Amino acid sequence: MNKEQGTKPQNQQRISVSISEEVEKGIYVNQAIIGHSQKEFVIDLGFLAPPGNKIKIQARVITNPIDAKILYLFLKENIEKYEERFGAIPVHIQKLPPVDGSPPVH
Repeated sequence: MNKEQGTKPQNQQRISVSISEEVEKGIYVNQAIIGHSQKEFVIDLGFLAPPGNKIKIQARVITNPIDAKILYLFLKENIEKYEERFGAIPVHIQKLPPVDGSPPVH
């Protein structure tokens, strides 16, 4: 979609999106473990309940570097819009130690 005009470019087809009832319900996550190789990014999304010392992975997303960067850019754009409307989101990043040789948890 053309962001400036809010219209689709002339030679682009419209894509329809469907979602199953189970996926539509969503899941709550408060942790992410992100790793990558030359060809792909692996994003594990999990839940750490207090006082917790164990993260339960709720979903895994595997994608290529190009789509990972597109996801990053869309998230960045949406966070900026959110903060314009509702104010800055306070963030304190605490990196948990790696578990069993896996990448750091964010």
